[in-house]
Amino acid sequence: MKKKYLSWLFFSLTLFAALVIAVIYSVSVGEVKISISDIPSILSSGDGMDYFILTKIRIPRVILAIAVGGSLGLTGAILQGIYRNPLVEPYTLGISGGASLGVTLVVIFGLYDAGMYALPLAGFVGALLTIFLVYTLGMKRGNLDINRMLLIGVMISFVTSSIIMFLMSVSTTDKLHGIVFWVMGSLDEPNTNLIRVIISISIIGLIASYLFARPLNALQLGQAKATHLGINASTSIQILFVIASLMAGACVSVAGVIGFVGLIIPHLARQIVGTDYRILLLSSFLGGGLFLVLSDIIARTIIAPSELPIGVITGMVGGVVFMVVLSNIRRKSKLS
Repeated sequence: MKKKYLSWLFFSLTLFAALVIAVIYSVSVGEVKISISDIPSILSSGDGMDYFILTKIRIPRVILAIAVGGSLGLTGAILQGIYRNPLVEPYTLGISGGASLGVTLVVIFGLYDAGMYALPLAGFVGALLTIFLVYTLGMKRGNLDINRMLLIGVMISFVTSSIIMFLMSVSTTDKLHGIVFWVMGSLDEPNTNLIRVIISISIIGLIASYLFARPLNALQLGQAKATHLGINASTSIQILFVIASLMAGACVSVAGVIGFVGLIIPHLARQIVGTDYRILLLSSFLGGGLFLVLSDIIARTIIAPSELPIGVITGMVGGVVFMVVLSNIRRKSKLS
């Protein structure tokens, strides 16, 4: 038992150290290269162009990447535990579709001129409405049917995607560009207040999820067996669903649709540390933050000075990694 806890501690510290290294490298690269050794002196000077680039652009961006990536990785782990389905991710339940439809409507009707909070607010409201629909329609005779919720979420995704495509087909070129750019995901958020909100939500979500580590472990045996073990499975599922959905909705409303983080990161963490949620939750959070920071580095540098949408990078890298993981699992199952 002691050996297991030591291995968990070692892995967590390794992930954290890798995240710190990625953060330091991320703030040093870009159109304007800044030497890593010069960063402390630039920050202490409090003046100059390099100071402005670090404090107003790169550091807020990398903090947002950690918060969004960590939240998506964490919500993926939670939802996969609730549904006992490794293919479930935050966007499977239609959360991204609802948020995207909210933003699309704001862009189409020109309401984004109302202020910098218009798009994030529209995305969050769209996500909340989707969560409410999935939750309400998922109730069957007073009980929450998780399989019914999953099907409803998939259907909502299809419906919202169809509506978005229709709106895009009848919109003007400038509005079409705005919709497409947001849907592909971006960490270019200048509003520090929104970044603080996302950081707070991600930390609160991580702490709250650990209150349900034991129920998540029990739910791996099934809802009925978890109840026999003394777990209030129905209440735990409802609270965990709300926590995960609100975190995912907040991420989508600020950073747009960034796929594969909530799918591939819990998969990789589960392969390395096992299925115990006492370590899986933290591993998914740190792994998600690390993955998104590295993806952002690639997005900003691969075709510099231009920048790729980060959703493009996470989609390509995540898809390849996911196929490799699945092929390895299949190979091991054949050998055994």
